[in-house]
Amino acid sequence: MIEQRFDDGKIESIKEFQAPEDLYRGLIERVRKYHPSDDITMIEKAYNIAHEAHKDQLRKSGEPYIIHPLCVGIILADLEMDKETIAAGLLHDVVEDTILTKSEIEDEFGEDVALLVDGVTKLQNLQLPEDYRNKPAEQLEMQAENLRKMFLAMARDIRVILIKLADRLHNMRTLAHMPSEKQHRIAQETLDIYSPIAGRLGISKIKVELDDLSLKYLKPEIYADLKAKVAQKKEERESYVESIAQGIEKAIADAGIKGEVNGRVKHFFSIYKKMHNQGKTLDQIYDLFAVRIIVESVKDCYAALGVIHEMYKPIPGRFKDYIAMPKANMYQSLHTTLIGTDGVPFEIQIRTYDMHRAAEYGIAAHWKYKEASDGKKIETQEEEKLVWLRQILEWQRDMSDNQEFMNLLKSDLNLFSDDVYCFTPQGDVKNLANGSTPIDFAYSIHSAVGNKMIGAKVNGKLVPIDYKIRNGDRVEIITSQNSKGPSRDWLSIARSTSTKNKINQWFRTQFKEENITKGRELIADYCKTKSIELSDIAKPEYMNIIVRKYGFHDWDAVLAAIGHGGLKEGGVVNKLVELYDRDHHKNLTDEEVLAAANESYGPVGVGGNWSGGAIIVKGVHDVAVRFSRCCNPVPGDDIVGFVTRGRGVSIHRSDCVNVTKMVAEDRSRLIEAKWESDSVLSGEKYAADIKIFANDRKGLLADVSRVLTENNISIISLNTRTSKQGLATMETSFQVSSREELITVTDKLRAIENVIDIERSTG
Repeated sequence: MIEQRFDDGKIESIKEFQAPEDLYRGLIERVRKYHPSDDITMIEKAYNIAHEAHKDQLRKSGEPYIIHPLCVGIILADLEMDKETIAAGLLHDVVEDTILTKSEIEDEFGEDVALLVDGVTKLQNLQLPEDYRNKPAEQLEMQAENLRKMFLAMARDIRVILIKLADRLHNMRTLAHMPSEKQHRIAQETLDIYSPIAGRLGISKIKVELDDLSLKYLKPEIYADLKAKVAQKKEERESYVESIAQGIEKAIADAGIKGEVNGRVKHFFSIYKKMHNQGKTLDQIYDLFAVRIIVESVKDCYAALGVIHEMYKPIPGRFKDYIAMPKANMYQSLHTTLIGTDGVPFEIQIRTYDMHRAAEYGIAAHWKYKEASDGKKIETQEEEKLVWLRQILEWQRDMSDNQEFMNLLKSDLNLFSDDVYCFTPQGDVKNLANGSTPIDFAYSIHSAVGNKMIGAKVNGKLVPIDYKIRNGDRVEIITSQNSKGPSRDWLSIARSTSTKNKINQWFRTQFKEENITKGRELIADYCKTKSIELSDIAKPEYMNIIVRKYGFHDWDAVLAAIGHGGLKEGGVVNKLVELYDRDHHKNLTDEEVLAAANESYGPVGVGGNWSGGAIIVKGVHDVAVRFSRCCNPVPGDDIVGFVTRGRGVSIHRSDCVNVTKMVAEDRSRLIEAKWESDSVLSGEKYAADIKIFANDRKGLLADVSRVLTENNISIISLNTRTSKQGLATMETSFQVSSREELITVTDKLRAIENVIDIERSTG
């Protein structure tokens, strides 16, 4: 049987200034329609407690405050949510605005409801600063931090966000009672944050109304004009849609397909976007309405599509199969745009009843906490619906830089933009990030395809390599064995980080001779900058140690690694300097040591005696030994002791500035020292200070922090500053167990993009 009806697609609006008792009865009637259990004790108790808690409070409109939580509960009931969610909706403001506490709610309703109320309470102050889009980085960081709070709440329990969306929807419905400035801020926030989240969760019933209400307050004149013009021809359009629906009804019934036919006018925000994006007036937009066919099975969807295409001529390129390829929010439907008998285009959507429920209610239709007829909760397999949320959380845990998180969120996560689905020549679907190019497509297939690419075709036509791939494109990569490989310009065109890494890998392997020459030049330039005599440190014995340290076959391989950026020239030169300084260190005689020690401490152990915990000092025992903070030696460093006046022996690195620049009188107080053989195995941690020099970029601090965290390094401090020329200097102090561990960490830090050099503090 075919049913004809017109539907505005919105959750039922509630008339203002209804008595709380009438609203409560309406809420219970809605719950009884869908809930398997007749027990409404929890909802009744929540209403009574909320009513009592808010009894002396009024809204800006002058109505009793309890009207708001009741309307939130009704919106949640329209989404057919469980009783715990509705109870939490009724109570969502009591912790924030009354004397009730979370523990009292838990005592009355259990942990589930208490956690939901607490989650919503934590989001109560979530709002974006005015003009945040034009504000500097700190304002954007505030935006990102607020988004993180929301996502964390989503991860704990998605129902928190459903309550928050219902709360925002009712606030938007009653926004007329707010000052105009606040109306604009709340509407902008709704359009930028809440509406996209409702869309990402697939709840079109809420998204459509939030969009329209936002337009009403952001563009009041345009909204009023649009509403008036649409209303002028409402009867004419409804009559036209009804005639189409009657024709479709008969055709589908004749084909033996059971279902419903609904006609609807598109919502105002959708019409406004089309007018704005296409530069058209309302009279120039003909597809203002859509016909929806709801059938019983997927087979019937495609059968109905065949019937429709026999009746009306389809517009090329306007057919979308979201059944075979659902949207990220699991939306499924067939979309096709047709030309009517009088030449007016209109859209038809075809879906099953289950698909329609998912399209209208989104994640609420797939809710994992469904209830059986006996009231007990059962689990359903809907976890894949929240994959995108888990991805957000993984990213935000990995990033300490809020601005970088926000950029990733907007570009890669597709909260504000969609993925691009395209096809290979064989018909396989490829899912790429928005803004991807044929270069990204080629390397997503295989590195060899990308390396040999000389051009690309999209839908059978040649396109430039910076072409932005669109949904439904069929992409063919043209390759040649005579190709010279990728161009460095591709690095600025490619969208994916993975693609850029593969291109860089090709350059590292293909240009070894050039890289060797470049590496040699970089070492020479670095030595010149640091006033280091290259001929002194470039000895075969020292170079062989470097080769073994980094696992290369020969010195040319080290130079090649420096040339393509795999190694930093500063690290290699500094290691050569350390080796040179170790062999050219001036050793004091035992007589000088004893004389220096006796000057402050009186008699000490004679030649050959060794003493002191992890440090062994020649010729000294029963004397306090401490580490110098100017250079922070760690096990494995070449060290030397200095006999202080009255404070024992201080241990310095042999390359410490305070040692190398020591005056002759003080140098007579130096004393040999070394580490005990088991000092590294003792589990002791030692402070190490380094300076990182880099060309500043977004995410640099996050990358440095990530390397330290991934290597289980405890950070003591981390300070950064950036010059006007864009040179970033980071000074960080952290704990390591040995010099070997320190070298491992600094090597990984040197491999970070844009890092120029790393120096260890020497006093």
